[in-house]
Amino acid sequence: MYQHIDQEGFVLPYATGKVVCVGRSYREHAEELNNAVPDAPLLFIKPATSLTPMSEPLVLPKNQGPVHHEAEVALLIGRRLCKADAETALNGVVGVGLALDLTLRSVQDDLKAKGQPWERAKAFDGSCPMGPFVAPDLLPPLQQLVFSLEVNGEPRQTGDTALMMWTMGELLADISHSFTLMPGDIVLTGTPRGVAELNPGDSLRLTLNQQFAVEAKVAK
Repeated sequence: MYQHIDQEGFVLPYATGKVVCVGRSYREHAEELNNAVPDAPLLFIKPATSLTPMSEPLVLPKNQGPVHHEAEVALLIGRRLCKADAETALNGVVGVGLALDLTLRSVQDDLKAKGQPWERAKAFDGSCPMGPFVAPDLLPPLQQLVFSLEVNGEPRQTGDTALMMWTMGELLADISHSFTLMPGDIVLTGTPRGVAELNPGDSLRLTLNQQFAVEAKVAK
């Protein structure tokens, strides 16, 4: 069962809420998949049932084509944000962590071709493996975060939040004008280039600013 925890493993006092995801916030990722670069944040939602702790084996859906990893910086919301400005929104962040937006890529491509929503490819049970959260004051400013993903010891993705098309404050403010963010909600801020397929037995290591790391294992 998923619960928000800090880097020491203590449960945080926030209920598990929705996950609001930002698509294509890094230009190079949009281009690597031949997607149009959006002129406003592209948003979609994963339900609370998509969350799973990285400390448990990651179970990939079977017989639905390749499952791609998308490493992202995750923000834990600690106060209600509704139609907030950027400064107010940033002050509502109580935790920073690393997450995976697991994606059924062939399913997503088929849905996109039909003009249908992405939920079957993005919001399935266990599609959001989540690591522990770190207090923001233990890290550099949110626009100065460097994060990476290794799979079986090989570099796969490296992201720098300074390269996002929108700042963290702009993203959170924009989201809050469409979806009220509640304590316990998580915002996934987008993935850099380098997404690729995961396979049973893969070992993953995600690192944030070379200060904090989380490891995960794909179930065989």
